Amino acid sequence: MKWIQKTFDQLTTNELYTILEHRTDVFVVEQNCPYKEVDGRDDECVHIWLEDDGEMIAYCRIVPPQTSDEYDAIGRVLVTKKARGKGYARDLMNRAIDTLKQRGNVAKISLHGQEHLRYFYGSFGFEEISEVYLEDDIPHVDMVMKL
Repeated sequence: MKWIQKTFDQLTTNELYTILEHRTDVFVVEQNCPYKEVDGRDDECVHIWLEDDGEMIAYCRIVPPQTSDEYDAIGRVLVTKKARGKGYARDLMNRAIDTLKQRGNVAKISLHGQEHLRYFYGSFGFEEISEVYLEDDIPHVDMVMKL
């Protein structure tokens, strides 16, 4: 197994294609949620993934804040269907959090999590800062973690 972390400009065409394919498989097809998966933010992000024998099995991105009252965010957290249930999501979140901690200038991390994962994210220290709301017909909650 191998962890990989790249900026958008460092991604190969094949890596970008694989990232978008997995995100579409999970967030659009699997969740039956037609929405604009390619949101125009990928070029600002750090992309982190785990490969097993050359195959991407877990992925997330770190999204920088757009305004002074926002925080760096962890988003698009996914584990491929065949790799689920093996702890990779926990490993992925720890890797993303550690990446932000190493920057040294990050006081808080935010995420927009699906409501059914609120306790999973809470186990890392994320606290809910919103009521549950619908985003693309899926219940979500905003969460923040203080470093």
